[in-house]
Amino acid sequence: MKINYFQLIPYRRFASDFEAHHGAAVDTPYALVDPQEVRSAYRDALGQYMHAARRGFDGLAVTEHSQSAYDMLPNPSLICSALAHATDTEGLATAIHPLGRSLGKAREPLRVAEEMAMIDCISGGRLVAGFPVGLAYDASMNNGVPPAEVRARFDENLELVLRAWTDPEPFAFNGRFSQHGCVNIWPRPLQSQPPVWITGIGNPNTMKFVLSRGFGFNYFSWFGTKATGPRIFNRFYDIAAEMGVETNPYQMGFMQMIAVAETDAEAERLYAPHAEYFARKALGAIPMNQLALPGGIDIRGLEFIFRDPKDFGAYAQMKTATYRDLVDSGALIAGSPETVAQQLRETLSEFRIGNLHAMLHFGSMPRDLAEANIDLFADRVMPKLRDLWEGHDHHWWPEALGGAARPETNTPMKEAV
Repeated sequence: MKINYFQLIPYRRFASDFEAHHGAAVDTPYALVDPQEVRSAYRDALGQYMHAARRGFDGLAVTEHSQSAYDMLPNPSLICSALAHATDTEGLATAIHPLGRSLGKAREPLRVAEEMAMIDCISGGRLVAGFPVGLAYDASMNNGVPPAEVRARFDENLELVLRAWTDPEPFAFNGRFSQHGCVNIWPRPLQSQPPVWITGIGNPNTMKFVLSRGFGFNYFSWFGTKATGPRIFNRFYDIAAEMGVETNPYQMGFMQMIAVAETDAEAERLYAPHAEYFARKALGAIPMNQLALPGGIDIRGLEFIFRDPKDFGAYAQMKTATYRDLVDSGALIAGSPETVAQQLRETLSEFRIGNLHAMLHFGSMPRDLAEANIDLFADRVMPKLRDLWEGHDHHWWPEALGGAARPETNTPMKEAV
């Protein structure tokens, strides 16, 4: 089992009635901000990442959101570069995993290719590359990409990034969205090709694309596996069976918000305010019209949404969610080490998940509580998960960290995903 430390970098001091007056993305008034709290949020996050690396987490997972109050990370390469150097300096064999450089909005895909190659070089070949299509509000409202172009831009940009990493000779590229007379990036990754992961929401076409290319698939369980788990994970493995693709738990990554304390009651006392802050002032404070812009989801994705719109119903409830709501839905797994380990093991086993992105900081949580959460998880939960999936080869992990060699799958994309 591979276990990564994951967190967002939120603004942690909004007023109690923030969500009644403002959204958490695109147009949140910066006048509400204390600049010293922004600086503190970055310092604390870097410290928490390094604390997790020292406590034996397999990887450090970072995401990307621009013009966002709930995750102040417009470019994960900046954080990942710092973590690559710091972990290398301390001799920590920790993967550096930017879960997202959103290629659906990228206007300079070669810069993305070079930045990630640079991280791989700094880290000594420990990069795990993540490429989501990108959130609708971020790609289209913040970056001006028409919704109908986002997925097509992702397709083209991913093809260009992968070829720029692997083609030994300079080449010309004449795409729909970018044209380059000579592509010859410096540096190149130390790895022949870093492992590639795609983060999705469950679109069956994306799953087919991931399986056909041999990439890893990440799913973020913001609304809890009790509602979404059977639908999302079973769909992935059903599609693999239809395609005749052998399944491997290590091809699946899963984000879960987790809170550990000595007892279940203590977990509620310590973490309830921060979990509710996250639900109400982060995800719950993004208006639906910013998340689901017309044209941004293909017909197969819309078909599945209309057939089973539970995710959208769950999203609408985030703005008023209580701690108990989050726990009952599985959006938050919280309690004693025994409670958390049991629930995680059941979820990871049932859905054949080989990579856990453990979100141990959320909402308004201060650094000391986040590090206490990391410590309890590392000491008393993580060891109870380690034996899962022994005997499987991990083809989606850096070879320098024990990953198995991957089959050649870097063929150009022929259709949109």
